[in-house]
Amino acid sequence: MENQKNRKSDIYTEYAVEQARRLLEIDSPSGYGKNVTQYLLKELERIGIKAERTNKGGVFADFGGEDCSDALLLESHCDTLGAMVHQIKENGRLKLTPVGGMRPENAEAENCRILTKDGKIYEGTCQLTNASVHVNDDYTVKRTWDSMEVLIDEPVSSKEEVKALGIMNGDYVCFEPRTRVTQSGYIKSRFLDDKLSAGILLAAGKYLKENQIVPKRRVYAHFTIFEEVGHGGAASCPAGVTEAWSVDMGCVGEGLECTEHQVSICAKDSGGPYSYEVVRRMVEVARQNNIDFAVDIYPHYGSDVEATLSAGNDIRHGLIGPGVYASHGYERSHKDGVKNTFRLICCYLD
Repeated sequence: MENQKNRKSDIYTEYAVEQARRLLEIDSPSGYGKNVTQYLLKELERIGIKAERTNKGGVFADFGGEDCSDALLLESHCDTLGAMVHQIKENGRLKLTPVGGMRPENAEAENCRILTKDGKIYEGTCQLTNASVHVNDDYTVKRTWDSMEVLIDEPVSSKEEVKALGIMNGDYVCFEPRTRVTQSGYIKSRFLDDKLSAGILLAAGKYLKENQIVPKRRVYAHFTIFEEVGHGGAASCPAGVTEAWSVDMGCVGEGLECTEHQVSICAKDSGGPYSYEVVRRMVEVARQNNIDFAVDIYPHYGSDVEATLSAGNDIRHGLIGPGVYASHGYERSHKDGVKNTFRLICCYLD
């Protein structure tokens, strides 16, 4: 029986990773969610789950269940870090302003796409100004958004020529995710935060639907598109929800116990402690089901569910996710972390 459960978990883990890969192919910096939410709506419909687009542009799904007066809301976000055109320089290059916590050091030498407001897409590269080593012998300059620029892959050398392409201030700039899944099970990409966990939520919904499981409490899922700027989960919390989780990433780094192979349970972050009752129950379920987990504290972290709480909802709240290294950079996780996160959600619902 245990082997059968593991095989089933492996199947849904592969599905979650494949969904994450597809989501990562879709540009969706905070606020630009129309394409990624359209994909989510189609996939949820395909697996038989009722879903709708919210006024803010996210996706709200009903995973089913009995007791609507003690419902559980699961939240993940499909918005990513990115940038916008801040200024078109006189030499035809673009000065950027970050969207979310995108760091200039992590954008250097990265391919990117400029999305115009009339639907055109231009390619470019984000570089240090005066980036040629054979010309500039001082590479110690501090990387800031003032010392970086985008070179558009078009024959332009003036502000007027760039404007003629239809590029203007406020156009989104999206960075190449560079997604790879290795034979050893490692998942490497920008923006695993949080498209990896969005894939896990899709897998949880698919698992419930295909196995005709009706949880004792109602389960909803909210895929948000404004988490990286702080207000993704501040709406769309139905009446009857008493508990909400962010299914996001677990941090891996010095001073933390979590690895890329585990599910992280966060006890406290920059917003303060999570619900003791929820954290205790998560640990209990993980231990009962031999789920590899770690409990950690993240001093520089904030989540969708804290926005849900700050909006005035009377809920218990929690945060879990697969361990992810190099957060907000070129991130890495592992299929084991995906599997353990998926199993914790499903065992908790059982």
